Amino acid sequence: MPEQPPYLAVADRLRQSIANGDWSPGDRLPSRAQLAGEYGVGDNVIRRAQELLIAQGLLEGRAGSGTYVAEPRQRLRMVRSSSREQRGGSPFRADMAGLGKHGTWEHSTEAKVPAPREIASRLGIAEGDLCVRTVYEFLADGKPVQLSTSWEPYSITEGTIVVLPEGGPYAGRGVIERMAAIGVVITHAVERPEPRQATTAEANLLGIPKSALVTHIRRTYISEDGRPVETADIVVPDAYCEIVYEVPIERRT
Repeated sequence: MPEQPPYLAVADRLRQSIANGDWSPGDRLPSRAQLAGEYGVGDNVIRRAQELLIAQGLLEGRAGSGTYVAEPRQRLRMVRSSSREQRGGSPFRADMAGLGKHGTWEHSTEAKVPAPREIASRLGIAEGDLCVRTVYEFLADGKPVQLSTSWEPYSITEGTIVVLPEGGPYAGRGVIERMAAIGVVITHAVERPEPRQATTAEANLLGIPKSALVTHIRRTYISEDGRPVETADIVVPDAYCEIVYEVPIERRT
């Protein structure tokens, strides 16, 4: 078994010290030089260990002041399930209401945007085919907790009352209900979650460190005839939210 990198070993020791109560929330950690001497490693190892714990929400860096133990945060529980998609209306708003939060969002929509290669592949269309692209920032009690960029083939909704996801009589009702209004029945979704570090733009929007961990979910809705009708890149910050999947089990008689 390969030896653990030094910065991970130091991160484990720092994490354990916090768990043991050696440092309390709001306490300032010793300087990097002091920790390096105590643990017998270089300053760079301490820096990488602290950056990891900052990304995980255990520590926070304050410019010109040092590194502190972060105040514990209550993470929102976001459930991904088939029942969630069948309630009608906005799944996000319903999720937040279930947590006692007020869920809202800000959005920006562009019609007739050429599909990039990856999006075209996910939608089963040609690269450059026109799409409706909507960029979302989802808020819980006014605080950003999720980002999403949605793509819908323009050929599906062109000339209909649902061509703009946030306009018309079905504004804000969710993809499934909007598509049903024009006779497109969505039967299932495919999701591919992947952990990674936030980009600079994502970190700025979500109010998290640039190196913070996020879960990137590539979700695609599929209609009853097997056609992809929408795909989205959903970004959820690990420090604010935990993602839980509920998988239905069919009972055999």
